[in-house]
Amino acid sequence: MTDLTQATVAELSSLLSAKKVSSEEVTKAYLQKIEDTKELNAYLDVRPEVSLAQAKEADKKIAAGEAGPLAGVPIAHKDIFVTKEWASTAASKMLEGYMSPFDATVVEKLKEINMVCLGKTNCDEFAMGSTTANSAYGKTYNPWDKNAVPGGSSGGASSCVAARIAPVATGTDTGGSIRQPSAFCGVTGIKPTYGRPSRWGMIAFASSLDTAGVIAQTAEDCALVLSHIIGFDKRDSTSIELPPEDLTVSLNDGVKGLRIGVPRKWLDKVAPGLKAALNDALRQYQELGAVLVDIDLPTADLGVPVYYIIAPAEASSNLSRFDGVRYGHRAQKYDDLLDMIKRSRDEGFGPEPKRRILIGTYVLSHGYYDAYYIKAQQVRRLIAQEFDNTFKNSCDVIFCPVSTDAAFSFDDKSDPLSLYLSDLFTVPGSLAGLPSMSVPCGISSNNRPYGFQLIGAKCREAQLLGVAHAYQQVTDWHKKVPAGY
Repeated sequence: MTDLTQATVAELSSLLSAKKVSSEEVTKAYLQKIEDTKELNAYLDVRPEVSLAQAKEADKKIAAGEAGPLAGVPIAHKDIFVTKEWASTAASKMLEGYMSPFDATVVEKLKEINMVCLGKTNCDEFAMGSTTANSAYGKTYNPWDKNAVPGGSSGGASSCVAARIAPVATGTDTGGSIRQPSAFCGVTGIKPTYGRPSRWGMIAFASSLDTAGVIAQTAEDCALVLSHIIGFDKRDSTSIELPPEDLTVSLNDGVKGLRIGVPRKWLDKVAPGLKAALNDALRQYQELGAVLVDIDLPTADLGVPVYYIIAPAEASSNLSRFDGVRYGHRAQKYDDLLDMIKRSRDEGFGPEPKRRILIGTYVLSHGYYDAYYIKAQQVRRLIAQEFDNTFKNSCDVIFCPVSTDAAFSFDDKSDPLSLYLSDLFTVPGSLAGLPSMSVPCGISSNNRPYGFQLIGAKCREAQLLGVAHAYQQVTDWHKKVPAGY
C-alpha cells in the first residue's frame, strides 16, 4: 500500500501483524499528514516524540510476539478524555494547558493493547455544541467543504477520520455528538449502550448521558476498537458489569429475516436529497433480505425539549467545580473571593457553556425543579419504555435519519435554538441509553455526505455493527475520500 494513511484499522492491523510495515513507519506517515493539513484545525495537541515512543514500544511487542491485533495502530483521542502525555482542555480556556496526572479508562485500555495516540482532537467546548465552532481554540473545518461544519461536538474526531489523518478516533456522545459529525463527514461512528464504556476520566458534561464511542471508516473498524473500550470499571458508579465481548462476532451474520423498524414520519421531516438516499439504503436492505416494518415513536418526538432540560441541569452541576478555587482558570484581578469566582468563570467559559449553565441552574432552582426537571425525567422514562416496547413487539433494529440534511454551512444557523433542533433524531436514543450509530449512505448535490442512523436494543452493539457491515459490504459510500486528502 503506497499511502498508509488511506488504510482502514483492519488493513493496518493485518500489515503490522505480518510485519510488512512497522508502527513507527505508520505513525510517521500520519504525523506528516497531520502537519500538512493544519488548515482543518482538527487537532489541538500533537506531540510527535511521544507518539513515536509509543510506536517503538509497539514494534518491540510485535517483534517479540507479545502483541495483540491492534498493537501499533494509531488512534486520536477527543479532548474530553484526560491524558497524561497530552494537554486535556475540553477545548476550553478554563482548562488551558492542563496536564492530567492520569489517563481516562478509555485511553488506558487502548494504551494497554499498544495502540499509538496521535494527539488530542478539537471539539465544542465541554462537548457542548453541534458544529465544533464553539471551541475556544478555533473551529474545525469539514474536509469535504471548508464552508460546512464538521458536526459536533466530536467534529475534530470526524474530520480527522474523513481526511485520513487518523484511522480511528475516540469520541463522546451526549445527545448525538458522535453520530451527527460522522454523518456530516461521511464516516462511521457508534455510540454504545450507556454504561458499557467507562466514564472515568471523561470531563463531564451530563453524567446520565455522556457515552464514549468510536469514529472510523467502517463498521468493522468500529467493532475492532470498541471491543477493547467496553467493559466494567469499578471506578465508574454507572458502569454496567458484563463479561468482555468481541463485537466482531456478528459482522458476517447478514440481515436475512431481520426486522428493520422505520419511523416514516421522521423520514418525512428531512430534505428531499437525503430522503432519497435513505430510501435507497432501505431498498438495499430489502435486497439483502431484511423486512421493513413501519413504526411510530410519538413520545420520542419530545426528545429535544426533554434533553435540553436534563443535559443543562447536569452541566450546571458538573461545571460548578470550575470556579478558580478548586479547578480551572483563575482571574488575575479581583476584589474578593466572590468577585474572583465570578471573574474566573466569566473569563474561562465560552458563550455556549455559560448559556447551558444558566438554563440548567434555572430549571434546578426552587419552584422550577418539579415543573421542569422532574417532568423531563418522567418523559424520559416514557421515551425509554417506548423504545423497549418497539424492540420487544415490532422490530430488531430501527433505521432513521441522523439529521434533517447534509452538513450545513457555518453561517446557516446562528441562533442557538436552530442548532438545538438539529439534534431532533439523535437525542431520543441518548435519553434511552441505547446503542446507536451513523453509517454513510450518499453525497448531496453540493458534495456533502449523507448518513443514516441505526438504533438497537440495549447491549446489542454486535448486532448493530453487523447490520451496518452488511450494508457496507455491498456499497462504497464509506470508501469515499474528500478531494485532496
